[in-house]
Amino acid sequence: MAFTGKYQLESQENYETFLEAIGLLNAKTDYKVETEVVQDGDNFTWTQSVPGWTWSNNFSAGQECELTTMTDSKFKAPVTLEGGTISVQFPKYLFTAEIVEDKLVMSCTIPGEQGVTFKRISKRI
Repeated sequence: MAFTGKYQLESQENYETFLEAIGLLNAKTDYKVETEVVQDGDNFTWTQSVPGWTWSNNFSAGQECELTTMTDSKFKAPVTLEGGTISVQFPKYLFTAEIVEDKLVMSCTIPGEQGVTFKRISKRI
């Protein structure tokens, strides 16, 4: 499947600015985030981890799903998969993910005046 694999952080842009904008600057870590994705058709298990901290979501593209933020807050949102891009509207930002040249490219965009986009590129390991 397109997304299935393990990935390790390679680079990121606007990390601190994004965390500050959503009120989570104290969650900043210098660890290389590892992401594991298991895709079975439209069903996904998406797990991210750093030493001592792991969070995971199970969701199905094309459905409203209950998801958990990295701060363990739960919310419901529709998950879309169009043109190879996953999109989820989190409470404070729009999350998108796609595979570009065998790398997982994730973006989190805060709408409105703040207009911050955090981009994380992870290489397959």
